Amino acid sequence: MASHEEPAAPLKLMPLTPFKPDLYERAWQSIPHPTLPLLATAHQKSVTVFSLSTLSAHSSLTNGHERSVRSTSWRPNLPPHKLSLITGSFDSSAGIWRWEDEGQGDSGNDLEVEMTGGAKEDAEEKDWELIVVLEGQKSEIKSVAFSPSGQYVATCGRDKTVWIWEDVGASDDDDEWETVAVLEEHEGDVKCVTWCPDTNRSGRGRYSSDVLATTSYDDTVRIYREDEDGEWVCVAVLEGHKGTVWGAAWEPNPKTDHFPRLLTWSADRTIRVWTLKEEDDEVEAPRHAFGGLRGIPNTMRRSLREEWRCTAILPAAHTRDIYSATWSAETGRVASTGSDSIIAVYEEDAKGTATTEDEAAAELDGDVPMRNGDTKPAASKQWKLLSTTPNAHGPYEVNHVTWCKRYDAGCAPEKRGVEEMLVTTGDDGFVRPWQIS
Repeated sequence: MASHEEPAAPLKLMPLTPFKPDLYERAWQSIPHPTLPLLATAHQKSVTVFSLSTLSAHSSLTNGHERSVRSTSWRPNLPPHKLSLITGSFDSSAGIWRWEDEGQGDSGNDLEVEMTGGAKEDAEEKDWELIVVLEGQKSEIKSVAFSPSGQYVATCGRDKTVWIWEDVGASDDDDEWETVAVLEEHEGDVKCVTWCPDTNRSGRGRYSSDVLATTSYDDTVRIYREDEDGEWVCVAVLEGHKGTVWGAAWEPNPKTDHFPRLLTWSADRTIRVWTLKEEDDEVEAPRHAFGGLRGIPNTMRRSLREEWRCTAILPAAHTRDIYSATWSAETGRVASTGSDSIIAVYEEDAKGTATTEDEAAAELDGDVPMRNGDTKPAASKQWKLLSTTPNAHGPYEVNHVTWCKRYDAGCAPEKRGVEEMLVTTGDDGFVRPWQIS
């Protein structure tokens, strides 16, 4: 039986009042807006947008899909008076939606009032407009995501493909998207697409700076980049999980100059951290050129790949599938949840007790003794389990967890928009905020 790590420091999750109204049906995920106090929750055939100030509904996206909306993503880099979401549905289509306060110019002052509950009735009278429907995938879409610039959208699904779409409109109001790639390397349903955040990264040799990670029922993670010919190329296959890889999340705010790490979680009840082996890591000329292509003939470049290493496995905390995990840009903490209705919170040890890369490799390769006959890989020493909260949604599965800024009345005014909380979304139809105590 797996031995669980003892919490390294006292930390408790205190439940706050759930978002209203209750959805009364299975909800899949809740995505905070990158800059505004809004939260978009996908459930049934719609998305409900909640205000983080009032913890109540702001608006909703309806009548766009014939089956459940499984995933949603905010479009970044828009002025505050414009909102845009993409929805991915089991009806095999993705929709791009717009909500705009046309009388506010770029200030968005009235929109801000509406988002904080001051003019809720007016907000409800405004409708989200479905402006583009992206079609082509042959079965259920499982995940959708805007790239950091908003130029690209990635979608994936049960048909084992990943589609990349590009905004080719002549202006912000010219809504025209075209398919630029259909990626078919995965051997099972593709569960998640996620773009690397626009931080601590740049174009690597012949590749653009846009980086996409995908996870699949085939137990693998794949990394894609666009090459100098405009072709999207799989540059790495991350293998190590022993079950469906339910999702992935990029390190949102790296503390070093190294490329962001990648967090993945799986039906094998493990959470893994992957690190790109960069050119500077090699003392001698690298055997694998991870974008360092000077002096290499053009005829050889197309076969080159990046090397990603699993450098940590977080401590065991879950008894069933891990459906979701989230990496805080503020504290670097990770929270996870899943089929067992447990919320676990982890922290990376900054006291210098982290394992070396060789030690981590030995752990992950199974070259270190396992206690009590445990055949699972050992957890890496540089991560500690801070807390576990059982029965977060009672007997129901928890499908999603995210870090979110607090704007509600229970938050001290000086901490508004700064203090973090966790938000979980479950099969019981509740969207639950949790205070970190």
